Amino acid sequence: MGTMMSAIVARPTMSRLHSSSLLNFFISTTTTTIRATTTIRTTTTSNPFGRLRRRRAFTTAAMADDRRSSSDGFFAEESVSWGSLGVSDHLSRALCNAGFEKPSLVQAACIPLILSGKDVVVAAETGSGKTHGYLVPLMNKLCCSLRSDRDQMEVTERSHGFSLVLCPNVMLCEQVARMANGLCDDSGVPILRAFAVSGRKGWPVDQPDVVVSTPVALLNYLYAVDPERLRRSDFLCGVKYVVFDEADLLLCGSFQNQVIRLINMFRYEEKVLSRTKNSDVGSSKEINAESADQFELEQDPETASNYEEDSEIDDVGDVENVVDDTNEENLKETKVGLSKGNDWRRVRKVYERSKQYIFVAATLPANGKMTAGGVLKRMFPDAVWTSGNYLHRHNPRLEQRWVEVTVETQVDVLINAVKEGLRLTSNGDVSRTMVFANTVDAVESVVKILQTVGIECMCYHSDSSLEQRTKNLIDFREKGGVFVCTDAAARGLDVPNVSHVIQAEFATSAVDFLHRIGRTARAGQFGLVTSLYTESNRDLVAAVREAGKHGLPLEKAFSRKRGFRNKIKKGAVQCALCPVS
Repeated sequence: MGTMMSAIVARPTMSRLHSSSLLNFFISTTTTTIRATTTIRTTTTSNPFGRLRRRRAFTTAAMADDRRSSSDGFFAEESVSWGSLGVSDHLSRALCNAGFEKPSLVQAACIPLILSGKDVVVAAETGSGKTHGYLVPLMNKLCCSLRSDRDQMEVTERSHGFSLVLCPNVMLCEQVARMANGLCDDSGVPILRAFAVSGRKGWPVDQPDVVVSTPVALLNYLYAVDPERLRRSDFLCGVKYVVFDEADLLLCGSFQNQVIRLINMFRYEEKVLSRTKNSDVGSSKEINAESADQFELEQDPETASNYEEDSEIDDVGDVENVVDDTNEENLKETKVGLSKGNDWRRVRKVYERSKQYIFVAATLPANGKMTAGGVLKRMFPDAVWTSGNYLHRHNPRLEQRWVEVTVETQVDVLINAVKEGLRLTSNGDVSRTMVFANTVDAVESVVKILQTVGIECMCYHSDSSLEQRTKNLIDFREKGGVFVCTDAAARGLDVPNVSHVIQAEFATSAVDFLHRIGRTARAGQFGLVTSLYTESNRDLVAAVREAGKHGLPLEKAFSRKRGFRNKIKKGAVQCALCPVS
């Protein structure tokens, strides 16, 4: 159904706009007025936009029950409970007290696997419950271990170990720690203590049960001034469970060197601990202190060479405060003693395991050696994979509206979409609309455009201070409204009941697209996405819509590192619509 709207835009006289550049248009725009004369192309997936309010009674409890029982539901079957998955009664009560009465489908799939002690890869769509999917079994294991130690009167220096969760940014670290601390006993005391080590926070004096950190913060701590290296040894020995949240981001790009370095440190400690149990050399702490600089030589040579060739890696820039105390002479001596082809796939079969590794992601491409999935398959060949029903696919609870715009119509379309979103609510809550743009400048320009017509909004991007981002995110969670952001807000951040997501600029990669639209229709709810696109995006949008129509994965529609237009020139359009083998 067409919509009649247009814009009269006052532009700086020294600047000319390119008709296909939404970003240039936003930056050049200074004032906006509305007049209804021009027809634009509007198409909606599933249902017309105008019928949304009749179809989606967000506040109706009966419909919420119907959704819960639907075939494409969020929750596990009625017969599945926390207890049936192996969760203790104590933790099950804490989950119920926190409002989590039933596990989700993804949680029902991954909790038993994690409780079994195997390395696990959890690849599931956004909003499927992945965070509690790994927190619950790990907290359950820590509680059981702690209780066993107390019963045997063997509690000395945290003999039950602790969990480490690695996240790519400060906001996600704090969110995971908050979710862990939100599981309390009947008296309101957290069952276990979680602490986020990131930003300006120092390391806690008393070791928490769950440490949540960015890779940089953890490396800074491990390589701080510590002549005897006891701090590093104690930490590496104490970690029993390691979680990589947003694993695809941690294993690619600028995080890659840091994360692989940490994995090698943990694996080397496993080898040393196993060797100690069968030798008279001494304590594992002493061996760790002597060999802390040698772990990097034990990695898979093929993996190491691949990382060195990746042009995206900037280990020095991202870990600028890390002090590398490597002793070159020791390394040279150790190299002589290493056997040819000594890699971790062989080592992990020979030496006893003492740590469990869990990788969690909402987007996890596995085609190709350098993708995150390819790296995991090579480094953890025995890991068990579990996937959500809609990984990389269209979520049937999500309604998508597609609007092709031009320079003359895009501002009006954006303003009207935001106003429409302000009239939508989820479960009777306040209205929440997220507006995505590709750059910081575009976000600031969108904010000015909306404020010009009297729409108050909050912004979130990397140029804002951490304090301002935190405040805006809390205000958006509690008060609702319009939240204009870059893709910095697309990953991991859990804001309940977002009813509308608007792409003011179309995403440049399949990963960003999936994370953006995943901010709504979370935890079994319904949501709306309005995507604005220009003529230059038309082929890309057609491929994405076609893949969604046939239930095919989207990751081949456009790549992470190259524009879709380059793939069209190579005749890859048909390949983009083929299912992944």
